[in-house]
Amino acid sequence: MDEEALLKQFAAQFAHGPDDADDTDAAAAAQGADSTANQATDDADQSPATFDTQQFLNGLDAIFDRHAAATEAGPYLEQAMVDAENAGDEAGLLTVLNETMGFYRSQGRHKENQWIVQRALELAARMGLTTGTSEAWATTLINCATSMRAAKQYDQAEDLYHQAQSVCRHSLAPTDRRLAALHNNLSMLYSETNRPDKAELELREALRIIEASSVNPDADIDVASSHTNLALTLLTEHKLEDAHWHAAKALEIYRTGHLEHSAHYASALAGFAQVCFAERRYADAVTGYRHALAVIEECYGKDTDYWRITADNLRQAEEAAAQAGVTVDNAGVAGDAGALPQSGSRLPNSPAQGKTGANAASSPSTVSVSTGSAGAAEAVSACPVSGLKLARAFWTQMGKPMIAAKYPQYAGRIAAGLVGHGSECYGFDDAYSQDHDFGPRFCLWLTDEDYAAIGEQLEVDYEALPRKFSVDAQGRVTFEAHARSDASGAFPSAGAGSPVTPRAQGANRRDGVFRIGDFFESITGYHTAPAQTAPHEWLMLQESTLAAATNGEVFADPTGLFSKTRQGFKNMPDDVRLALISKRLGMIAQAGQYNLPRSLKRGDGAAAWLSIHEFVQATASLVFLVNVPMVVGYMPYYKWQFAALRKLSGSMFALLPNVGEQLETVMRLSSAACYGGAGFGEGGKGAAPAIEKINDIVEQIAVDIVKELKREHLTTSGETFLEWQRPYVEDHIASDDPVLKSL
Repeated sequence: MDEEALLKQFAAQFAHGPDDADDTDAAAAAQGADSTANQATDDADQSPATFDTQQFLNGLDAIFDRHAAATEAGPYLEQAMVDAENAGDEAGLLTVLNETMGFYRSQGRHKENQWIVQRALELAARMGLTTGTSEAWATTLINCATSMRAAKQYDQAEDLYHQAQSVCRHSLAPTDRRLAALHNNLSMLYSETNRPDKAELELREALRIIEASSVNPDADIDVASSHTNLALTLLTEHKLEDAHWHAAKALEIYRTGHLEHSAHYASALAGFAQVCFAERRYADAVTGYRHALAVIEECYGKDTDYWRITADNLRQAEEAAAQAGVTVDNAGVAGDAGALPQSGSRLPNSPAQGKTGANAASSPSTVSVSTGSAGAAEAVSACPVSGLKLARAFWTQMGKPMIAAKYPQYAGRIAAGLVGHGSECYGFDDAYSQDHDFGPRFCLWLTDEDYAAIGEQLEVDYEALPRKFSVDAQGRVTFEAHARSDASGAFPSAGAGSPVTPRAQGANRRDGVFRIGDFFESITGYHTAPAQTAPHEWLMLQESTLAAATNGEVFADPTGLFSKTRQGFKNMPDDVRLALISKRLGMIAQAGQYNLPRSLKRGDGAAAWLSIHEFVQATASLVFLVNVPMVVGYMPYYKWQFAALRKLSGSMFALLPNVGEQLETVMRLSSAACYGGAGFGEGGKGAAPAIEKINDIVEQIAVDIVKELKREHLTTSGETFLEWQRPYVEDHIASDDPVLKSL
């Protein structure tokens, strides 16, 4: 099923969005949020005392119905945000934010959408939705994730999609088509991040749900679109026979249901044509693309990317047919008419809908990899894939089949993934990380009851899993189920890994079988996250601790219990976040704006050096807090602090994106500034230029922070000495708990 149709299914009972917007439309976000329908409106020149959600949605529909969205929808949505906020209608505001995400995404306004995504997540947390399983929360998560995916912020999108999956498992029936929408969206993310095997699995599950929920699967356009999406993914895996079957099946459904006049029919035709091209059936490919162009012209016109892409594909297919000496009847199908079914692919956004090409499958070259001891390093090569990718392959190929075979009654209850301590859990590991605590590994998380029943034996079976693997030229990992040798003898023996340090052994082990609560307690000291009403406990948890508890990836979580527990630690209360922002503002002012210049004037290089350290730490932390940990995660421990900051700053959605680079410049100049004297330092110019530059950067960072605080409506003051901004920020803390206030 294509993205538009699936997401419309997710919001079917609430649909109020534009026909060409592929979001989960936002009236769903008002459900379960205890919103009261407001019927009255004030005069046009006054702020409304109430906000009528249905009236807002009807007005938005009217804008799209008269094709005026390009000029009218943006201002309309912005005014609706103001009206809902002024009326104090949080559920109404969440509806507006969800609609805005879809519109901004359709317009490519990804930078602006970051602010909307953050507001929606913060509002949902404030409404208490994030700890439940409401459809409102699921809707918001999916819209936020899809916005992130559209902006190519794939890590954040994947995390949000997985959170949505956990919610939907508990709030929707197994055959609810909205679940299919979610699987379809995940498949698109996996396709866009070159993980076709995972995309295939998600699409097969989406197809299963759609067929199970359909009154007549043989004439259902959503079933047809799902077949085409699956065909295109199979095509990227060079599974041509399966791809052809699914593309043909989609066409058969269009014919049976007399759906040939649907706009999605063009996408179906193009999808089948693409499969034909890969099969070198050039005549059928040409015919399919020609039919697709005719439908696109009828439904969208020629001045669209859809038409241009398909026209280019047609041109290439015609050239290939000519080179092969194949004549195509200009009137239509070459060969027998049954050779050209008509399928329903995701024409607008399909990653396979770009350039065509007959990519024949080839035998990839492989490199054998060892994660053995350092003494054998000269005989083997370093593992060329990340620890997380290795862990996922190890789970998929070894762990999951073992559980299915030996613990079938528990297979639907065991969560798996890689979370916690270790460079690979943050995605920052490299060749230097592989000399200790590195190798094929994953975690299995069980409830207390299940652990008591099978935990010890499952640990034995986990430890016995073969660790031999190879990596081909495309980075695909293959594990060997049985011992084998090759010319280099580079495969490690079963159970081997790089040397395990004491900190990763015993109670501190980083992989294997865990009780869910014990796992989180080993990292944070808590079985579950502190209560939202216990700010003193949250304030005792370091950000690096929370980062370790919420990093990594969850590969499987059938019950959703592990993800729910993990989400609890991601969901820092907003009052706590604001209190920490205030504390960081105080330290930036004290260390960077006050003590640093005074220490430098005194010539106390040691005090100045320590001031720079405190300033850098506080500023880096503030960047993560401003960007909202639920969205970007927490700042990790010092070793990976700047790696994470660079990654965050490189995101098109990042707030305060230039601060990380400015902090690195401060650190680079710090030795000259603190100990440069008269002649030492860059270019032999001594400390003075470095001191001046550092002071300028500190003040510029303060200016940027104040601008951001104003943009988020956390202050009305332009004062750049950041200590004086603290009362303005703390004024937004709702709780009266004195632990949250500095004054």
